[in-house]
Amino acid sequence: MQTEVFSDKNIAVDARTQNWVTATVEVTLERYLLDLTRVIVHVTDENGGKSGPKDKRCKMEARPKGHQPILVSHDANELTLAVEGAATKLQHALEHLFGKLRGKHTAKLPVEGFGEKEHKTSADVLLEEEFLEKEQAALNS
Repeated sequence: MQTEVFSDKNIAVDARTQNWVTATVEVTLERYLLDLTRVIVHVTDENGGKSGPKDKRCKMEARPKGHQPILVSHDANELTLAVEGAATKLQHALEHLFGKLRGKHTAKLPVEGFGEKEHKTSADVLLEEEFLEKEQAALNS
């Protein structure tokens, strides 16, 4: 995964800041690093040189492989809080995306002896049946 950091003229992004932003993104999105091609980070000072409440903004755009980009934004009083907040929001958005995708591909089948809330996926049921068949064959031989 590639991380790109951009800023407006009011925020100087030196090598140290760029490394910190990259590390923050990689640590926060660690679970999804192989599923992403790139994360683009834009940091801006909304009030220019003046101070003000929540005037630092961080926008992050993640590019998941084979899916539309996901964009999040977070405003804070400090640049560090804006970056961390945006990274957390992006993490939640990716959890939502990949959670929905996992839910579409696994059909749930009821398992005997359990209530309706407790299910195994169809793959688990098939593996269990295969295991029991092999175990029975070993006992018969």
